[in-house]
Amino acid sequence: MRALTETEVRASFVNADPDELRVMEMPHDFLLVDWDYLDFFAWRDPGAGARGYVLIQHEGGIAGVVLHASGPGRARSGMCNICHTMQPGNQVVLFSARRAGDAGRRGDSVGTYVCADLSCHESVRLAHPLAPNEVRAAGQIDFRLDGTRRRMEAFVSRVWESQD
Repeated sequence: MRALTETEVRASFVNADPDELRVMEMPHDFLLVDWDYLDFFAWRDPGAGARGYVLIQHEGGIAGVVLHASGPGRARSGMCNICHTMQPGNQVVLFSARRAGDAGRRGDSVGTYVCADLSCHESVRLAHPLAPNEVRAAGQIDFRLDGTRRRMEAFVSRVWESQD
């Protein structure tokens, strides 16, 4: 991703109302973000734990989506639908996003299970331990990164879809 300013971030959200943008808090380490390392940028709002945000590059611009977490998670383990990483149940949460445009004003939303701290981008970079005779395939991490990026883009695209 290209480096963004706070003003650009706030202007990029497709499903936010003015009040949500006014109270949105940037992550504490926003000025230290290594943008070249990211395929998308996601964070939980430090001031409102149930709210999260995702930014992706789309057609030369940036598109953002406001997310809302539903509940504390599950008792059993679960898989994040974005990074496909198995997590303890309390570390996978159902996030929903109000759809953009008229559909969102009617109350339509989309949701998926995501890592509770929105750290999918980092989770796929962690190499799983190998068995004693196992060899890691070349490009395995790149394959997981591409899949994570595609799934996040698909989720954000579902927020944009109009349902007239």
